Amino acid sequence: MSSFYVENFGCRATQADGAAIERQFRDHGLQRADAPGRAEYVVLNTCAVTAAAEQDARAAVRRIRRQNPDCKIVVTGCYAQRAPGEVAGLIGVSHVIGNSHKHTLAQIALAAQSEKDVTRQGTFVPVSELQARTPSAARNTRQAAEIFVSDIFAHTELLAAPVFDSANERTRPNLKVQDGCNNRCSFCIIPSLRGRSRSLDPDQIVREVNQLVDAGYREVVLSGINLGRWGRDLKGVPHVSPVLGDVGIFHTTRTRFEDLIRTILDRTPVEKLRISSVEPMDWSDSLIRVISESPRVAKHAHVPMQSGSDAVLRRMHRKYRPWHYREKIEKIREAMPTAAIGADVMVGFPGETNSEFDETRRMVEALSFTYLHVFTFSARPGTPAASMPNQVPVHVARERNRVLRELASEKKLAFMRSFVGRDLDAITLNVTSKDADGIWTEALTDNYLKLRLAWKHKPNQWLTTRVTGVECGELIGTLHDDCRSQIGPTPIATIELGIVQA
Repeated sequence: MSSFYVENFGCRATQADGAAIERQFRDHGLQRADAPGRAEYVVLNTCAVTAAAEQDARAAVRRIRRQNPDCKIVVTGCYAQRAPGEVAGLIGVSHVIGNSHKHTLAQIALAAQSEKDVTRQGTFVPVSELQARTPSAARNTRQAAEIFVSDIFAHTELLAAPVFDSANERTRPNLKVQDGCNNRCSFCIIPSLRGRSRSLDPDQIVREVNQLVDAGYREVVLSGINLGRWGRDLKGVPHVSPVLGDVGIFHTTRTRFEDLIRTILDRTPVEKLRISSVEPMDWSDSLIRVISESPRVAKHAHVPMQSGSDAVLRRMHRKYRPWHYREKIEKIREAMPTAAIGADVMVGFPGETNSEFDETRRMVEALSFTYLHVFTFSARPGTPAASMPNQVPVHVARERNRVLRELASEKKLAFMRSFVGRDLDAITLNVTSKDADGIWTEALTDNYLKLRLAWKHKPNQWLTTRVTGVECGELIGTLHDDCRSQIGPTPIATIELGIVQA
């Protein structure tokens, strides 16, 4: 049986695409190899958000070619969409398949191979046999990779399959429900690589979540490229006119992200729903209310900030001002006092002065963040920011990055210490460890804090824990007395969800 291996780079959306690609190969009868060195087809599902991400992909091509010179290396994802000719020029790459054709990747790769294979009386000759008959000198001859890339803005498909952390395959599946972005931030290349915003149909999402729940999963994470814009491209929901009553006259309202959350809560029994990153302008009062009022939605808000300087936000073409952002964070904190609140912050944006950076630092200091993802600006070809004047020297940007990371660490530590002596709900993960103090089980609290739970516990259980301390960036906890009788087996069925296309 032919085999494949998919290696993902970058964000959760890329990982979700990779899960769907794996499903494509399985549907064609191939088996997943346990390592790229033992696969006949190796798919590199790339990222292009930074120059370093693209460099990682090029290094992976060289590594896999050394480990497995006879395999077919297929490069897909954002790097393939951005620079297909550059990728095709890498020695060892057989196919370059952009995001525009990712939904048929396996079909393209396998069809292209079958056209070149030799048949005897209608019998397919396996790739391994064909390579065995090919002289090594011929196999090493440089051949141009085939390129399958087209206009991403004509692309309407949305790949969807659950993603599982490789270390925690039995807990917390991630489901991508939205792709693409209609924003035009001056530093971001993603819209030109993933196309317009498009949403997975709510009925399809409900089916996916119910399948995961039926298989035993207790928490589902919703993700997307611009998650808060889910539903804006879907047809509105009809409502009876409040003035005319039920006389057959309806008004149509736009479908919004909070409507999806309500739908999932109403139509599935999922115990915990976690929301990934949502842009500040999409944190409406109704969204905050839905999350804060339901015990089935994790108290966790990730709200990209990028900068605390009004001038920098304007150069970034961001659609909010610092005072708008501050108001959103304050509303979230007021509604959810114990919630984890995180943000993305960029330093070194072109023209960022010392005073502008200080505005960002002071805003981070003032707001009740519990963690930050700090990025140093990386110029992306074709974006307006790449050609802006006054590019910030690398050493200056790195120092600003360090300052914010240290500030974020202090805020996170203070937040964690505030829970010592208190009870927190946490889901056990599929990781245990042992040290001089005993055996520990890794867990994640409802409000997104890592917790080491004393003794060994089965994964995928929601338990009430008592926090006893903080060590090495993690909470230390013991099982609450009320939960000791709850511990029992939590079977997890093996499932494979199909690719769902919008």
